[in-house]
Amino acid sequence: MCDLRRPAAGGMMDLAYVCEWEKWSKSTHCPSVPLACAWSCRNLIAFTMDLRSDDQDLTRMIHILDTEHPWDLHSIPSEHREAITCLEWDQSGSRLLSADADGQIKCWSMADHLANSWESSVGSLVEGDPIVALSWLHNGVKLALHVEKSGASSFGEKFSRVKFSPSLTLFGGKPMEGWIAVTVSGLVTVSLLKPSGQVLTSTESLCRLRGRVALADIAFTGGGNIVVATADGSSASPVQFYKVCVSVVSEKCRIDTEILPSLFMRCTTDLNRKDKFPAITHLKFLARDMSEQVLLCASSQTSSIVECWSLRKEGLPVNNIFQQISPVVGDKQPTILKWRILSATNDLDRVSAVALPKLPISLTNTDLKVASDTQFYPGLGLALAFHDGSVHIVHRLSLQTMAVFYSSATPRPVDEPAIKRPRTAGPAVHFKAMQLSWTSLALVGIDNQGKLSVLRLSPSMGHPLEVGLALRHLLFLLEYCMVTGYDWWDILLHVQPSMVQSLVEKLHEEYTRQTAALQQVLSTRILAMKASLCKLSPCTVTRVCDYHTKLFLIAISSTLKSLLRPHFLNTPDKSPGDRLTEICAKITDVDIDKVMINLKTEEFVLDMNTLQALQQLLQWVGDFVLYLLASLPNQGSLLRPGHSFLRDGTSLGMLRELMVVIRIWGLLKPSCLPVYTATSDTQDSMSLLFRLLTKLWICFPSTGPGGVQVLWGWQLLPGRDEGPASEPDEALVDECCLLPSQLLIPSLDWLPASDGLVSRLQPKQPLRLQFGRAPTLPGSAATLQLDGLARHPGQPKIDHLRRLHLGAYPTEECKACTRCGCVTMLKSPNRTTAVKQWEQRWIKNCLCGGLWWRVPLSYP
Repeated sequence: MCDLRRPAAGGMMDLAYVCEWEKWSKSTHCPSVPLACAWSCRNLIAFTMDLRSDDQDLTRMIHILDTEHPWDLHSIPSEHREAITCLEWDQSGSRLLSADADGQIKCWSMADHLANSWESSVGSLVEGDPIVALSWLHNGVKLALHVEKSGASSFGEKFSRVKFSPSLTLFGGKPMEGWIAVTVSGLVTVSLLKPSGQVLTSTESLCRLRGRVALADIAFTGGGNIVVATADGSSASPVQFYKVCVSVVSEKCRIDTEILPSLFMRCTTDLNRKDKFPAITHLKFLARDMSEQVLLCASSQTSSIVECWSLRKEGLPVNNIFQQISPVVGDKQPTILKWRILSATNDLDRVSAVALPKLPISLTNTDLKVASDTQFYPGLGLALAFHDGSVHIVHRLSLQTMAVFYSSATPRPVDEPAIKRPRTAGPAVHFKAMQLSWTSLALVGIDNQGKLSVLRLSPSMGHPLEVGLALRHLLFLLEYCMVTGYDWWDILLHVQPSMVQSLVEKLHEEYTRQTAALQQVLSTRILAMKASLCKLSPCTVTRVCDYHTKLFLIAISSTLKSLLRPHFLNTPDKSPGDRLTEICAKITDVDIDKVMINLKTEEFVLDMNTLQALQQLLQWVGDFVLYLLASLPNQGSLLRPGHSFLRDGTSLGMLRELMVVIRIWGLLKPSCLPVYTATSDTQDSMSLLFRLLTKLWICFPSTGPGGVQVLWGWQLLPGRDEGPASEPDEALVDECCLLPSQLLIPSLDWLPASDGLVSRLQPKQPLRLQFGRAPTLPGSAATLQLDGLARHPGQPKIDHLRRLHLGAYPTEECKACTRCGCVTMLKSPNRTTAVKQWEQRWIKNCLCGGLWWRVPLSYP
């Protein structure tokens, strides 16, 4: 038996924030029974709450919030007739399943890719049969994390693709989408989403002798099969397991089931405890793609016991008579599948909710011996909530306690037996539903009063919180999010300002060890990750603007180059964009016209309407070049956004290429050129800027050995093939000093300082928030002093992606990024193909990878 009440030394869990409803009577808002919640890989949280009207009618509500702005709650009247029993996100975090106690299942998807706009167009129904378990079909994608190889240089060694078959495949091996559910009467129903939009639904009995199913869970095997575990609620009855195979025959969904070995809980076979825990209250597979391990909880009115079981293949003994007739050799030994108990707890307080990890930690070398070790990696623990208000994080195999959290202000001694604890007059506030984040570094709980709490879970639980160990865990999980594309907000909860620079440096170092192809795939994602990290420290907050501007510059460069077409089709030569880069890198002439002569100008011919539609983007490039050059004399000021570009040879070379392209297009249509306000009518502004830009670019070679780019922009990596960077000479600085007297320097509109939570959360100081009411959070004094970041009421707003001015009070509907605060209009004002191509890049996500959130119109 494992003593769950004694946490390991160094265990750590604390409250980040609590979000509650405004003062309401209990007759208006009533937490559903049972309560359901789900946490997506994009860090969106969905949970249920019923709303009672004046005439006592209940509206089953689904609430969705982003963890960075939990007060911006989006509520969906679900139109479910009965209480919602299950919520399930898909692997992409963009669709949500809801099921109720009347057998209705709805599939919700984002309307216009907005996280606060949802619609349900498909679903299924098993009328009158409550749904007790629900899951999306497996898509065959499984990435294992090898913790023991966290120090390896290659991402391929740290994160390996596991051979795993989808639940159902279409022609060509493409996984078919759909969901599977289990009902209280023992039926299993499968719905398949055809590419045409139709839904194929089939329902079958799990076995011939149908019985009541009070609890169920669903898991998947590597061979493409589905395993369903069921219990009738009585601990005296066996826990049954079934293998489910799904196929499509003659355009119809077919379900085949097979009975697997069952088990009885150990507490019921012990004569001293046979009737002590009469009901099974929780039944969960340890992971969706791990059907060999299951967690069971049996309870009485006041206490519970938890057991962890594993399915193992064991050899069958063969009688000597049969051995003599046919000797067993090698792998011919007959085997049988049998459930064996791994661990069990002592008597506990009554368990109210269970949350399981989603992080696919490879358990190859992680057995009970390792589980008893002092180190604890994120993803190896599960959460148990109790009716006394406490939450325990325990190892998912040994059930050893790693951390304890008490909701009350005065926690009780952890070694005090549950039976001796005094009972309060009323029921204690406790979590009725819980979910772990996808990196297992945060936990959300909905309590019996409807409040939502988010807890931090230490990345090095079970070990003294040493900075080096914490950094290693955080870096490993940041790399995992970089590879998978999952949102990393829950990792940022644990990053202290003093860690930021070290994490960014180590992250960049690991990134540069990867292959050139993988670096190209992850190039924008690591920039977004660095930006979110730099936001957490006042010393690095100016880099946030620079990283976002770099993302914008890369997007503009790739979009404009993609518009170029070779003059002759099927030419074996390089693309026009590649030739442009090669020629601009080779020819270091400061005269823009001499560089332009070396290009095939016929490849740059575009439609006049297209050129005019791109003017706002071209204007931004021109304004940004002018701003950078004018700030060169003040390059020692770190409080000015854009500072790091002055020493970033890669970005300067990209701007130089764009200036050449703009010059060529200006010959075709002069009105598409950037507009400058010059003091002299005869001055060629673009030639002047290109000359100064080229001189600055020559000072800072763009790459080091093997194409390694600069790290922060002002700090170059050692051992450069092209030698150390040279400082701009005094003549160049003097010329840049004269720019304000020659041209009007534009004031660029940078992304505003974030109004989210993560940069304002302090350890041991939880925030208390209210749904529907934006809090007045203390801002960083350093952030408010930065040039261009302060925002004032009534200040004109700008479409950050289209570079269009919206006015102080926009009349067009807009959407904002949930992460960086980027604002853009919902509908395009331009129908040109090139503009559509540009806007299509951001239809699903912001340039930083964040989700879009519709923002209401603002009026004075």
